[in-house]
Amino acid sequence: MGYELQAVIAGDELLRAASRSVPGARVASLRQGLSLMPMTDEVFDAVTDGSTAGALGFWRLPGGFERLLAQWSAAGPVAYVEADYFGGVGEQRAAVWADGALAVGPLDAPAKKWFSRAVSPISQALRQLGVRSSLGEDEFEAVGLDRHRNNDHWISSSTS
Repeated sequence: MGYELQAVIAGDELLRAASRSVPGARVASLRQGLSLMPMTDEVFDAVTDGSTAGALGFWRLPGGFERLLAQWSAAGPVAYVEADYFGGVGEQRAAVWADGALAVGPLDAPAKKWFSRAVSPISQALRQLGVRSSLGEDEFEAVGLDRHRNNDHWISSSTS
């Protein structure tokens, strides 16, 4: 079974307020006061400026969206994360914006190269958002990103 995620993660109040201006945005609650906004086709179309996507090396970050993430981050740190795994092989990528600018990343790691869960790109980004993990879990598990395996399932658990 695979795991696929492309989403914005930020503090619940910040993300709910910021996403109100994004047509089709859905927000799902995570633990530790965070929320997630899956990158759907409708959200992608609403936030792209039409420029070439992939400037930061992400698969699904809309062109120009990093400027909007930087604006949102004036109210608190905002992460954009991507993960794609199947059968234990895949990749993660993450970046964090804070105080109106790119603060961390983009970080990336292929799963073929074994890395500690604690240093995975998404766990590093979540630490920048203030996530704390307990013994035996990483930040990914601490906020509940393991609850769903793809964007469609996150959307079904979200609110508009």
